[in-house]
Amino acid sequence: MTQAANYQQKAKRTLPGGWLGDLMMPGDLTVIAAKGRGSRLFDVDGREFLDLACGGGALILGHSHPTIIDAVRHQVELGSTFYTLNDRAIELADKVVDAVPCAGEVRFASTGAEATFYALRLARAFTKKRKIIKFEGSYIGHHDYGMISVTPPLSNTPLSPRLDSAGIPQELADLVIIAPYNDTEKACALIEQHKDDVAAVIVEAVQRAIPPQSGFLEALRETTRRNNVLLVFDEVVTGFRLAYGGAQQYYDVTPDLAAFGKAIAGGYPLSAVAGRSDVMDLADPAKKGTPDYVYFSGTLSGNALCCAASLATLVEMSRPGIYDRLNQMGDRYRNGLADILKHHGIPSQVLGVGSMFQVFFTSDVITDYQTQLRADKNKFEIFSRAMFEKGIFMSRRAKNYISVAHDESDLEMFLESAEHAAKKVSEAKEK
Repeated sequence: MTQAANYQQKAKRTLPGGWLGDLMMPGDLTVIAAKGRGSRLFDVDGREFLDLACGGGALILGHSHPTIIDAVRHQVELGSTFYTLNDRAIELADKVVDAVPCAGEVRFASTGAEATFYALRLARAFTKKRKIIKFEGSYIGHHDYGMISVTPPLSNTPLSPRLDSAGIPQELADLVIIAPYNDTEKACALIEQHKDDVAAVIVEAVQRAIPPQSGFLEALRETTRRNNVLLVFDEVVTGFRLAYGGAQQYYDVTPDLAAFGKAIAGGYPLSAVAGRSDVMDLADPAKKGTPDYVYFSGTLSGNALCCAASLATLVEMSRPGIYDRLNQMGDRYRNGLADILKHHGIPSQVLGVGSMFQVFFTSDVITDYQTQLRADKNKFEIFSRAMFEKGIFMSRRAKNYISVAHDESDLEMFLESAEHAAKKVSEAKEK
């Protein structure tokens, strides 16, 4: 029995379903990770993979970056968490406020879902309104407001709120209005229609891998501002990845609040909410006991160890030219894959922005969740399995990522593997 098979058996005995979360893979495609170095992932049996999952986007510097290792090792010797202010957290807050256009103040948490949850709590408290608008197919975290209409099926009523998890009170569906991503007219009409009840519009500037169409984010900004509705950017994925100031810098649209996670700490569990000072001030503990006070706290929030990792990450990501190189590499992955699939006559769309990409096997132009659903899942299964055979570890359900550690040899390996995988798809199509 291989080490991986042994670990899989143990996992099935002690973990629900044998997994850490909801990311499931067939047994023959399961990777039991043992270590990572740069752009490569190694499993417990010593197999080596080119890692395009990058820890779900968190590992913007790649695995085990020496700057992060040095910073964490130094902080471990000083202490990990103190349950009071610490110097690393204060230094990090200063850097985030300087970097992020919307940031007057910042408060830290540990996960992206916490950050979006707190951002919505702040918005409801500030506006004294109860409802939110989110976009169909958008994942804004695992909290109850977030797990509505993330993965609804194709439907004749696509914008009807749908609970994506048991245990969520049905009543919450009445507080979440679902809008179509990239449909400026409908989204803005919903804001106007519900302006007296809606506290916030929360949007992934890049929804999964789908870029915003020209003018969409700008229209959301103008319409929310005019109707006393807060605009919240979920920058858990895009923050410190698309640009040092996130998607709001990249697209030059400034929200009222933004949630950060993943890349902000280079693989360590830290997240943040940044935004207007008049909104963020509602979390001032001096207000405790007043009607406007917003509870926003956590035992490990802003702990020194994760803040040290984040400071090290931001030092590297603030180096001149790093985003130009990273985003150009992303262009080459997307364009190279698109050219290979086109050469083989395979209908496909390779979407993404900057250092993110995702392939959909369809000739339809994908602009939102409903058009995304029409992609051929069987072709994707063949493609992803063929890539795995060649040592490429990719996400089986979401977008993939390039890190600073990915180099020319990695790109060459990816494109050679994609050629192999495209042939497999073509052969299956001919049968």
